[in-house]
Amino acid sequence: MSSGVSSFQLTSGAPANTAIERLSAEKPEARIARFERLGLQLFSVANCFITFGRLAGRGGSHEHPISEMEAVFSDYFPLTDDVVLIEDLTQDTEMAQLPYVAGAPFIRFYASYPVHDMHGKLVACIRLIDYQPRKLDSTTHLLLADMAVLIQHELALTTLCQQQHELLKQNRYLKREAMIDPLLGTWNKGAIIRSLGLELERCRKAEKPLSLMFVFPDQIELLRRDHGVSGADQILIRMVSRIRSCIRPFDALGRFGEDQFLIVLPGASHLVSFAVAERIRLAVMMHPEPVNQVPTKLTVCTGTVSTDAFPDADPEALVGLAERALLSAKRAGNNSVVQAEPGQPT
Repeated sequence: MSSGVSSFQLTSGAPANTAIERLSAEKPEARIARFERLGLQLFSVANCFITFGRLAGRGGSHEHPISEMEAVFSDYFPLTDDVVLIEDLTQDTEMAQLPYVAGAPFIRFYASYPVHDMHGKLVACIRLIDYQPRKLDSTTHLLLADMAVLIQHELALTTLCQQQHELLKQNRYLKREAMIDPLLGTWNKGAIIRSLGLELERCRKAEKPLSLMFVFPDQIELLRRDHGVSGADQILIRMVSRIRSCIRPFDALGRFGEDQFLIVLPGASHLVSFAVAERIRLAVMMHPEPVNQVPTKLTVCTGTVSTDAFPDADPEALVGLAERALLSAKRAGNNSVVQAEPGQPT
């Protein structure tokens, strides 16, 4: 696909869409780390984890070996709906035997608070770890509950953003598909006209010329009569491939009519556009296409126009000039190129 129209953007609701994309782009680990940093300051503990079932190996084990040991210790405990508070691990017969309690780093305090999703399902736990016995007062319990709700809302927002992001991707795909000719894979008429308007504006701002051309397969009506619609369509598909090989990646190629192609050439002068038209004409003429396994010689007529010859022309005027040039090329006979010139008779 030529990229001349690939810069099309969804303009409606663009700020909201951009915000959703930014939210979706943020890694989940970064969002969770934000709550863990808040927990460290809020509860004044050695470490605060938000675990979804496994912490060990989550990252930073080489740079922060103590944190990795704390994560391994937290993994001894499964996710639970219960609020767990062990004020002094050394006073609990079973807990006192755990490696990181009985030995380095000598963890003394452990607390776990459940986090549920919007449907009430357990999805995570807030884990607090410290190296001295602690008691949690009612205010701390309330703060833990508040943090659990905030995490719940963050997870719900993450899910919504992901869903919205997928919808945006699907909408863009559908919008793009709506601009593409289903048979040829080129831009359709509406898309190529929009491309012309956008590129003309860009070129004028950059003080560069723009050219466009109409290309018409001379034998298409005979092919359709002799070989049917499907046979003619196959020729058009191969011709599109041939044309694409003659233009730049950022030039835009579109189907303007049933058998007529419009090509937008940003930055191309009338000399360049004529050279491109000749390149297309020769490429088609010198490569016969198989029709029912019989090589068939094809030719095209081309009409071109450039803004360096018509600097004040708007998109509609440029299209009209190129169409008249194409008509002149047809009148001159098959396999010809005509450029629109000021003062040229219509």
